[in-house]
Amino acid sequence: MLGLMQDKPLLVSSLLVHAERFHPESEIVSCTCEGPVVRLSYRTMAERVRRLARALVSLGVTPGDRVATMAWNTHRHMELYFAVSGIGAVLHTVNPRLFPEQIEYILNHAESRALFFDITFASAVANLRDKLPAVENMIALTDAEHAAGMPESALIYEELLAEQSAEPYNWPQFDERTASSLCYTSGTTGNPKGVLYSHRSTVLHSSMACQVDGLQLNRRDTTLLAVPLFHVNAWGIPYASALCGAGLVLPGPKLDGKSLFDLAVAERCTFSLGVPTVWLGFLKYIDEDADADPAMLSLERVMIGGSAAPRAIIKTFDEMGVHTIQAWGMTETSPVATVCNLLPRHAELAGEGKYDVQVLQGRPVYGVDIRVVNDDGEALPFDGETPGDLQVRGPWVTSGYFRGEGGDVLDRDGWFSTGDVATIDPDGYVRITDRSKDVIKSGGEWISSIDLENAAVSHPAVVEAAVIGRPHPKWQERPLLIVVGKDGAEVTKDAILDHLKPLVASWWLPDDVVFVDDLPHTATGKLQKMKLREQFKDYELPA
Repeated sequence: MLGLMQDKPLLVSSLLVHAERFHPESEIVSCTCEGPVVRLSYRTMAERVRRLARALVSLGVTPGDRVATMAWNTHRHMELYFAVSGIGAVLHTVNPRLFPEQIEYILNHAESRALFFDITFASAVANLRDKLPAVENMIALTDAEHAAGMPESALIYEELLAEQSAEPYNWPQFDERTASSLCYTSGTTGNPKGVLYSHRSTVLHSSMACQVDGLQLNRRDTTLLAVPLFHVNAWGIPYASALCGAGLVLPGPKLDGKSLFDLAVAERCTFSLGVPTVWLGFLKYIDEDADADPAMLSLERVMIGGSAAPRAIIKTFDEMGVHTIQAWGMTETSPVATVCNLLPRHAELAGEGKYDVQVLQGRPVYGVDIRVVNDDGEALPFDGETPGDLQVRGPWVTSGYFRGEGGDVLDRDGWFSTGDVATIDPDGYVRITDRSKDVIKSGGEWISSIDLENAAVSHPAVVEAAVIGRPHPKWQERPLLIVVGKDGAEVTKDAILDHLKPLVASWWLPDDVVFVDDLPHTATGKLQKMKLREQFKDYELPA
């Protein structure tokens, strides 16, 4: 027997319709690449989104087409979030910090038909233009006044919108399992892989963000969104904000400590999200600038994700009266899977005792199931001591990669292996203890050790190379390159770095290069990175 409930699909367009109808005056404040600050309400944004939806259709975008973006956190980028998915197309956010060859691969792999870009990326887009056969239209996210220097034949966003009507729009209704957006992992090995979210998974994830045991987002919040819109859909905050009517402050391309502090003060932001690197810069500015008084802030809580939150950041915010929430997830989990909220029995904790809990990666939110398993796939106890491979499953966890890359990624019971090694305590708190893969996380972004090693070995004087991560006071982790040179060949650190510069993104470059006689291997010839980490455990990167 089926229930007698109305069957209304969970669609991204419904979030904006709800925000316009029931939270029409909630404000979106946007710092633009051109300079001026733009203020919109959900009512005015919804009008612009309707114009954009009609413009997309006029450009020939059809359901299922991928529409790519290379853009910062601005109102125009956020409008694309709702218009693209709203008409049944797929929003494809591209990380502009990736190496040009990776961006080219991602755009071609997705076969995106249109590319919207901020004016700061005009030169990069122009260089890619002839390498993207599927892209039919390139649209500069600007107005006619700032259109100079855009790639030839690029359309202008504001002109496109001006040509369309803002009248009510009949958003199409379709299966909620339809794809809504596409994000690519940074790729620990080989090429990045695409994770294809659905309307259903996106709306469910948004609902979680508004739960008290989720991210606690609510109508009273004004959120400073310091996590990029191209970073796993800004952790779902644009969608969740529309769901609950929270205000948003979008910092544009400026994520330095002073810019974020000034915005937080001026807009009386109560909540903010970002990777540890962002918060290090934010707190450094407060510490060094005599005019940056923490008492000027209205922040009640900050969320830290992307990589483990340093205890020092949690403590500093606590001393400022700001509560820190750490969350864990990945592109494959939309991304939030666990949130480190305190339990009632932690209410009496203070200082170091509370920080002991806050440094954990958190407990699963409803909708996500977790476990750790041994090498035989057997579930391990939630005792906080036994480490194992961390696995997840749930309605916003991937079931496979776009175009089948990587093959089957789930076991027979539907569990997805995260590649992390973790313990889980009796309360369900996860502690990530290691990574089963040797990826390096720098400022919340991933660096592939294997890709760096392959690039280093392409130097004619290098026999073998290994890359391991070493702690860094700002970026949390940076690569150390360990090289075995050819007999008789003279090679220097500078020569290796100069060789790498045209081969990898600038922020991938190792912080140091050391030379050794040989590298440790297993009996089957595999590098033993564990031994290298032990060997260099006391090594400090140069300042």
